[in-house]
Amino acid sequence: MNIILLGSGRVATQLGQALHNAGASILQVYSPTQAHAAKLAAKLDCESISDVSQLRLDADLYILSVNDDALPTLSKQLSLTDRLVVHTSGSTPMSVLEHSSNKIGVLYPLQTFSHEKEVDFSVVPLIIESNNPESLNLLKDLAAKLSTKVLELDSAQRLILHVAAVFACNFSNHLYAISQALLASRQLDFDLIRPLIAETAAKVQLNLPSEVQTGPAIRKDELTIQKHLDSLKDQPQLQEIYRLLSQSIVNLR
Repeated sequence: MNIILLGSGRVATQLGQALHNAGASILQVYSPTQAHAAKLAAKLDCESISDVSQLRLDADLYILSVNDDALPTLSKQLSLTDRLVVHTSGSTPMSVLEHSSNKIGVLYPLQTFSHEKEVDFSVVPLIIESNNPESLNLLKDLAAKLSTKVLELDSAQRLILHVAAVFACNFSNHLYAISQALLASRQLDFDLIRPLIAETAAKVQLNLPSEVQTGPAIRKDELTIQKHLDSLKDQPQLQEIYRLLSQSIVNLR
């Protein structure tokens, strides 16, 4: 399959490498910043471009892997008629691509990515969607070459999945950062709680999170909760976060 990547960020880099490794032919990498396009294109042994007017029109699949805010503008710059155009966003409806082609879809990898650390795509859930059966089958076949976990969802389902992912990944990482700052304020090393984080993550690989909740809120330990709140008296924003999360734990029980 001949593919053109529009984007050169973390998702485009990891997805492009996975496609390349699976035997797909990457024809071009587009980025408005030529140096970024050239860096990824060098890894994928293909042409780099920085103007959409330079896009080849003979690819089987065009993958838009850019910031959500950039998707509407970029889509409107494309006129690919009967070529399959997809995006990789978790929160953006498929309809954003309607200006670009009559064959559109989504190929959303549910994972957090970095530029340099290569991801094992075989265990990454790939969420697909399309506006026609032929294109959907093409995406199924392509996704199956990358992952053992391929799932067809509509845009509304994918949005909720993305919201859940933000709670599980982005928000939890932010809570780690808050923990780091609290420890640093008393000259304590973040390494002290890394084993706790690892064990918590390991638990939910085998159990539902609601079944293994621990801590003062689930025990309704009001004395400990008040001590914690008192220790945060000089940081009212953190006090409020603590209160909200503690109450949410009680409410979900």
